[in-house]
Amino acid sequence: MSLELDSRNTHLLNSLIRMYIDQGEPVGSRTLAQRSRLDLSPATIRNVMSDLEELGLITAPHTSAGRIPTVMGYRIFVDSLLKVDKLERTSLEEVESTLSADTDPSTLLARASTMLSDMTQFAGVVMLPGQTVSRLKQVEFVSLNDKRVLAILVTTDGRVQNRVLITDREYLPGELVEAANYFNDLHGGSTLAEVRKKLLLEMRKTGKKMHDMVNTATTMAAELLAEEEKNGGDVVLSGQENLLNVPDLCQIDKLQRLFNTLRAKQDLLDLLDRSMKVSGVSIFIGEESGYESFGDCSVVTAPYESDGEVIGTLGVVGPTRMSYGQVISIVNVTSKLLSNALSKTN
Repeated sequence: MSLELDSRNTHLLNSLIRMYIDQGEPVGSRTLAQRSRLDLSPATIRNVMSDLEELGLITAPHTSAGRIPTVMGYRIFVDSLLKVDKLERTSLEEVESTLSADTDPSTLLARASTMLSDMTQFAGVVMLPGQTVSRLKQVEFVSLNDKRVLAILVTTDGRVQNRVLITDREYLPGELVEAANYFNDLHGGSTLAEVRKKLLLEMRKTGKKMHDMVNTATTMAAELLAEEEKNGGDVVLSGQENLLNVPDLCQIDKLQRLFNTLRAKQDLLDLLDRSMKVSGVSIFIGEESGYESFGDCSVVTAPYESDGEVIGTLGVVGPTRMSYGQVISIVNVTSKLLSNALSKTN
């Protein structure tokens, strides 16, 4: 929705939202007149506030004569009025040291989630790479005893998945090396989803018996990929208990809906997946998410990469009354430094 606001209305809307974010109390005309630094009477400001309310940008809680921003008001503030804070040097150094490139990728992703939570005092989230974006680097098969084989899958973003497989016979080390080499030559660089689809088609072929080596590679890799699919594409969630301390979310029914949604993860995964298709920071304010449980929350997200390819999304879940400039800066910097660290681990 495009709204035409003159400079006076824009200034007062900006002032009101900043005051509400800082203080958490509905803003009255007298307070706004004192703090807006405009030479306007409280009566004039009341008229402006009435105009802003008619436009759907602010609203009056039923227990107060003051006004608070609506979702639409926050949206104009975030899109047009907000100046994103620059992360303090000490905070930047903390992010850089936490997301060190000499750390394995799984640990990096977990650290990013915890750090987002600690720095914002809200909930930090990181969507793990799924099979549609993760690409196969290599598989290895290692012979154990008693007809057991250790199957290891390594993705190009550095994650490692392994599983012990029970086989119908014992395999010589040379057989397993040959099977792995064949598989890697055929599927290396493909997404895991593409590889799994090809394997399932291959295993359905019943017209002619496959060569033993091909059969070994196909069967073992299919089991390993099935396990990876079960574990992949999930969310690392940290600090959701911080939301218990947010006054705006203190109603029991609101918290219960929100925590149930975070626990189920599916709605959150949908928001994070939508964010992967957008460059830079995305912000879902209240009802914009499309989910009732996030009605009093804002979700600030940004995609992260490995070697120039987007593989996941990270972000923060907090109240609509948050310091957007600070949170946006933290999310943006974290996504860039995580991308840098993941690219260096490969």
